Amino acid sequence: MATLILKPSGTRNVIDAIPRHLSPVARSLMVISLSACFHHNNSSPLGGRCKYTGQSVRALPIRITTVGKKRSHGVQLVVDEYSEKLKYYSSVDCLRIRSNPKNAHDVKAQIEDEDLSVMCVIRSDDWVVILDEGGCDMSSELLAELIGDAGMTGASRLVFCIGGPYGHGRLLRKRANKSLKLSSLTLNHQIALVVLMEQLYRLCFEREAYFSREEGKCHLKSTRHEESMACSKHQTKGIKQ
Repeated sequence: MATLILKPSGTRNVIDAIPRHLSPVARSLMVISLSACFHHNNSSPLGGRCKYTGQSVRALPIRITTVGKKRSHGVQLVVDEYSEKLKYYSSVDCLRIRSNPKNAHDVKAQIEDEDLSVMCVIRSDDWVVILDEGGCDMSSELLAELIGDAGMTGASRLVFCIGGPYGHGRLLRKRANKSLKLSSLTLNHQIALVVLMEQLYRLCFEREAYFSREEGKCHLKSTRHEESMACSKHQTKGIKQ
């Protein structure tokens, strides 16, 4: 069983979180989107404390659902990048629910159809968080506490739901354990996904949450430590060959 030890750290430049292999245009768009959300939401410094700071909490598998069209190539690269990095700490599954074009002229019917589609990929023992403009303002500290709360509930998985252009339906709102507002800005579902994954990455990878095994034998404390270990392992393997 994996655990997370939540430990917020100092503020880092959002540019450092953008994958470097993206094109200059894609990187610029991501920087603008992420910066706008961070400046708006993080009224308290990222170095603030949450109630689980320094404590071990159970790391849950994470599913993120989005409703909308196929992701652009640039966004998919970012999602894949974060998913690859986060897998060292928790499995992250990003699932896209297609909008129903048959109901495009009937907003209520489309919301209900998308609502049912999302409900079909949620289990009864999931801890569900919907991202909604009417939810609580989200900060990095609040997200850290939310992850801690979910780990303490006995749930088998943490699910974040990003709605389509018309938002979430009645069933999903009723099912949700928590409602969060990612930003007061109107965000495309693709950008909302990138912002959410960056925040998870910030908490779980960049010194904001240390990962350890229950036995206490594995404790990755920083990116540099992980890179050093990977390099050492690669060199040792090369010597054996």
